[in-house]
Amino acid sequence: MKTFDLSLYLVLDPDLCRDMTMVETARAAVAGGVTMVQLRHKHATTAHRIELGRALKAALSGTAATLIINDDLEAAVEVQADGLHIGQQDIDAATARQRIGSQMILGVSCSQESHATGIDPRIVDYAGIGPVFGTATKPDHDRPLGVSGLRHLVSIPPVPTVAIGGLKLEHVDAVLEAGASGLAVVSAICGQADPETVSRQFADRIRMARLRRAQ
Repeated sequence: MKTFDLSLYLVLDPDLCRDMTMVETARAAVAGGVTMVQLRHKHATTAHRIELGRALKAALSGTAATLIINDDLEAAVEVQADGLHIGQQDIDAATARQRIGSQMILGVSCSQESHATGIDPRIVDYAGIGPVFGTATKPDHDRPLGVSGLRHLVSIPPVPTVAIGGLKLEHVDAVLEAGASGLAVVSAICGQADPETVSRQFADRIRMARLRRAQ
Protein backbone atom coordinates (compact mmCIF):
# COMPACT_ATOMS: atom_id res chain seq x y z
CA MET A 1 0.00 0.00 0.00
CA LYS A 2 1.32 3.47 -0.93
CA THR A 3 1.76 5.81 2.00
CA PHE A 4 2.91 9.41 1.79
CA ASP A 5 2.54 12.65 3.71
CA LEU A 6 2.07 15.87 1.74
CA SER A 7 2.33 18.12 4.82
CA LEU A 8 5.67 19.73 3.96
CA TYR A 9 6.87 19.02 0.42
CA LEU A 10 10.29 20.36 -0.57
CA VAL A 11 10.96 20.97 -4.26
CA LEU A 12 14.73 21.14 -4.76
CA ASP A 13 16.12 23.85 -7.02
CA PRO A 14 19.73 23.45 -8.29
CA ASP A 15 20.34 27.20 -8.56
CA LEU A 16 19.10 28.00 -5.06
CA CYS A 17 21.10 25.08 -3.68
CA ARG A 18 24.46 26.26 -5.05
CA ASP A 19 25.94 27.12 -1.65
CA MET A 20 24.52 24.01 -0.04
CA THR A 21 24.03 21.08 -2.42
CA MET A 22 20.62 19.59 -3.10
CA VAL A 23 21.57 16.48 -1.14
CA GLU A 24 22.76 18.48 1.86
CA THR A 25 19.67 20.71 1.70
CA ALA A 26 17.35 17.70 1.54
CA ARG A 27 19.07 15.97 4.44
CA ALA A 28 18.85 19.07 6.63
CA ALA A 29 15.26 19.83 5.61
CA VAL A 30 14.06 16.31 6.38
CA ALA A 31 15.75 16.52 9.79
CA GLY A 32 13.64 19.64 10.34
CA GLY A 33 10.36 18.03 9.34
CA VAL A 34 10.06 17.90 5.53
CA THR A 35 7.93 14.89 4.61
CA MET A 36 8.46 14.70 0.84
CA VAL A 37 11.38 15.72 -1.37
CA GLN A 38 11.12 16.31 -5.09
CA LEU A 39 14.14 16.39 -7.37
CA ARG A 40 13.39 19.06 -9.97
CA HIS A 41 16.28 19.82 -12.30
CA LYS A 42 14.93 20.99 -15.63
CA HIS A 43 18.26 21.33 -17.44
CA ALA A 44 19.97 18.13 -16.30
CA THR A 45 20.35 15.04 -18.44
CA THR A 46 18.58 11.86 -17.42
CA ALA A 47 21.96 10.40 -16.46
CA HIS A 48 22.62 13.34 -14.14
CA ARG A 49 19.14 13.07 -12.61
CA ILE A 50 19.74 9.40 -11.96
CA GLU A 51 23.03 10.22 -10.24
CA LEU A 52 21.38 12.91 -8.12
CA GLY A 53 18.38 10.72 -7.41
CA ARG A 54 20.53 7.89 -6.13
CA ALA A 55 22.46 10.28 -3.90
CA LEU A 56 19.20 11.67 -2.51
CA LYS A 57 17.80 8.20 -1.96
CA ALA A 58 20.89 7.24 0.01
CA ALA A 59 20.74 10.47 2.03
CA LEU A 60 17.07 9.93 2.91
CA SER A 61 17.46 6.24 3.71
CA GLY A 62 16.21 5.49 7.19
CA THR A 63 13.95 8.55 7.29
CA ALA A 64 10.19 8.71 6.74
CA ALA A 65 10.60 11.15 3.84
CA THR A 66 9.42 10.23 0.35
CA LEU A 67 11.54 10.85 -2.75
CA ILE A 68 9.79 12.09 -5.91
CA ILE A 69 11.41 12.67 -9.30
CA ASN A 70 9.99 15.49 -11.42
CA ASP A 71 9.11 14.86 -15.08
CA ASP A 72 11.76 12.20 -15.81
CA LEU A 73 10.05 8.80 -15.86
CA GLU A 74 13.22 6.95 -16.85
CA ALA A 75 15.15 8.45 -13.96
CA ALA A 76 12.36 7.70 -11.47
CA VAL A 77 12.30 4.05 -12.52
CA GLU A 78 16.09 3.69 -12.61
CA VAL A 79 16.52 5.29 -9.18
CA GLN A 80 13.60 3.26 -7.81
CA ALA A 81 12.25 6.49 -6.37
CA ASP A 82 9.08 6.51 -4.32
CA GLY A 83 7.28 8.50 -6.97
CA LEU A 84 7.08 10.54 -10.15
CA HIS A 85 5.55 13.99 -10.59
CA ILE A 86 4.42 15.16 -14.03
CA GLY A 87 3.09 18.41 -15.45
CA GLN A 88 0.33 18.98 -17.95
CA GLN A 89 2.82 19.24 -20.81
CA ASP A 90 4.63 16.01 -19.94
CA ILE A 91 3.68 12.38 -20.53
CA ASP A 92 -0.01 11.76 -19.83
CA ALA A 93 -0.93 10.21 -16.50
CA ALA A 94 -2.33 6.95 -17.87
CA THR A 95 0.83 6.24 -19.88
CA ALA A 96 3.02 7.21 -16.94
CA ARG A 97 1.13 4.85 -14.63
CA GLN A 98 1.44 2.02 -17.11
CA ARG A 99 5.20 2.48 -17.27
CA ILE A 100 5.95 3.03 -13.57
CA GLY A 101 3.67 0.28 -12.31
CA SER A 102 1.08 0.27 -9.57
CA GLN A 103 3.33 0.79 -6.54
CA MET A 104 5.03 4.08 -7.39
CA ILE A 105 3.36 7.33 -6.28
CA LEU A 106 2.15 9.49 -9.18
CA GLY A 107 1.51 13.20 -8.76
CA VAL A 108 0.27 15.68 -11.36
CA SER A 109 0.32 19.48 -11.57
CA CYS A 110 -2.99 21.33 -11.81
CA SER A 111 -3.43 25.04 -12.45
CA GLN A 112 -6.88 25.02 -14.04
CA GLU A 113 -10.27 23.49 -13.33
CA SER A 114 -10.06 21.31 -16.44
CA HIS A 115 -6.85 19.75 -15.12
CA ALA A 116 -8.44 18.95 -11.78
CA THR A 117 -11.64 17.46 -13.19
CA GLY A 118 -9.60 15.16 -15.43
CA ILE A 119 -7.85 13.37 -12.58
CA ASP A 120 -8.59 9.66 -12.26
CA PRO A 121 -7.92 8.45 -8.68
CA ARG A 122 -7.25 4.96 -10.01
CA ILE A 123 -4.21 6.42 -11.79
CA VAL A 124 -3.13 9.53 -9.89
CA ASP A 125 -2.28 9.67 -6.17
CA TYR A 126 -2.07 13.41 -5.52
CA ALA A 127 -2.39 16.76 -7.26
CA GLY A 128 -0.07 19.75 -6.99
CA ILE A 129 -2.26 22.87 -7.11
CA GLY A 130 -0.79 26.22 -8.12
CA PRO A 131 0.76 28.57 -8.45
CA VAL A 132 -0.95 30.14 -5.47
CA PHE A 133 1.28 33.21 -5.81
CA GLY A 134 3.79 34.36 -8.40
CA THR A 135 7.23 32.82 -8.06
CA ALA A 136 10.59 33.40 -9.70
CA THR A 137 11.57 29.74 -9.36
CA LYS A 138 9.22 28.90 -12.25
CA PRO A 139 8.96 32.02 -14.45
CA ASP A 140 6.72 30.35 -17.06
CA HIS A 141 3.99 29.51 -14.56
CA ASP A 142 0.28 30.05 -15.19
CA ARG A 143 -1.64 32.97 -13.68
CA PRO A 144 -1.52 32.81 -9.87
CA LEU A 145 -4.66 31.43 -8.24
CA GLY A 146 -4.56 33.35 -4.99
CA VAL A 147 -6.03 31.79 -1.86
CA SER A 148 -9.61 31.95 -3.17
CA GLY A 149 -8.62 30.20 -6.40
CA LEU A 150 -6.72 27.59 -4.41
CA ARG A 151 -9.78 26.96 -2.25
CA HIS A 152 -11.89 26.33 -5.34
CA LEU A 153 -9.37 24.12 -7.12
CA VAL A 154 -8.48 21.87 -4.17
CA SER A 155 -12.15 21.00 -3.78
CA ILE A 156 -12.29 19.35 -7.20
CA PRO A 157 -9.73 16.48 -7.47
CA PRO A 158 -10.72 13.15 -5.90
CA VAL A 159 -7.17 12.84 -4.51
CA PRO A 160 -5.14 14.69 -1.82
CA THR A 161 -3.71 18.06 -2.86
CA VAL A 162 -0.57 20.03 -2.12
CA ALA A 163 -0.41 23.78 -2.77
CA ILE A 164 2.63 25.31 -4.49
CA GLY A 165 3.79 28.70 -5.72
CA GLY A 166 5.43 31.48 -3.74
CA LEU A 167 4.46 29.99 -0.39
CA LYS A 168 6.11 31.28 2.78
CA LEU A 169 5.77 30.54 6.48
CA GLU A 170 3.02 33.12 6.88
CA HIS A 171 0.84 31.30 4.33
CA VAL A 172 0.55 28.02 6.25
CA ASP A 173 -2.78 28.74 7.96
CA ALA A 174 -4.47 30.11 4.85
CA VAL A 175 -3.35 27.18 2.68
CA LEU A 176 -4.54 24.54 5.14
CA GLU A 177 -7.82 26.39 5.74
CA ALA A 178 -8.34 26.40 1.97
CA GLY A 179 -8.36 22.61 2.09
CA ALA A 180 -4.92 21.61 0.83
CA SER A 181 -3.25 18.64 2.52
CA GLY A 182 0.06 20.47 2.67
CA LEU A 183 2.46 23.02 1.23
CA ALA A 184 5.13 22.56 -1.42
CA VAL A 185 7.94 25.07 -1.05
CA VAL A 186 11.08 25.92 -2.98
CA SER A 187 12.87 29.17 -2.10
CA ALA A 188 11.42 29.25 1.43
CA ILE A 189 13.78 26.35 2.24
CA CYS A 190 16.21 25.96 -0.68
CA GLY A 191 19.00 28.50 -0.47
CA GLN A 192 18.26 29.41 3.13
CA ALA A 193 21.26 29.54 5.45
CA ASP A 194 19.72 26.97 7.80
CA PRO A 195 17.25 24.69 5.97
CA GLU A 196 16.74 22.51 9.03
CA THR A 197 15.61 25.39 11.24
CA VAL A 198 13.35 26.85 8.55
CA SER A 199 11.81 23.43 7.90
CA ARG A 200 11.18 22.97 11.61
CA GLN A 201 9.42 26.34 11.71
CA PHE A 202 7.16 25.22 8.85
CA ALA A 203 6.49 21.83 10.45
CA ASP A 204 5.63 23.44 13.79
CA ARG A 205 3.32 25.97 12.13
CA ILE A 206 1.57 23.20 10.18
CA ARG A 207 1.11 21.12 13.32
CA MET A 208 -0.30 24.06 15.27
CA ALA A 209 -2.65 25.02 12.44
CA ARG A 210 -4.05 21.49 12.35
CA LEU A 211 -4.50 21.43 16.09
CA ARG A 212 -6.48 24.66 15.93
CA ARG A 213 -8.68 23.32 13.15
CA ALA A 214 -9.34 20.12 15.11
CA GLN A 215 -10.55 21.99 18.20
